[in-house]
Amino acid sequence: MQLSERPTADVSIPDEFDSAQAKVVYLYLHVWPGSTADDLCAALSINKGTVLSIIRTLRKRGYVERDEGQYRLC
Repeated sequence: MQLSERPTADVSIPDEFDSAQAKVVYLYLHVWPGSTADDLCAALSINKGTVLSIIRTLRKRGYVERDEGQYRLC
């Protein structure tokens, strides 16, 4: 399976991210904005409870927003 090409851009991960999983979720949302929690679980092999916890933290810190069940970076 070949993924369609996406524009690449330099992205900096905030220094306050200690969790490797949070970093991966952040990077994934940079490349695939508008992803759902299920998309993140399937693509990253992280269980849904963990994904939702990470997303909750990223939203609380102002890095991610939710719109109709889809997540994107702010």
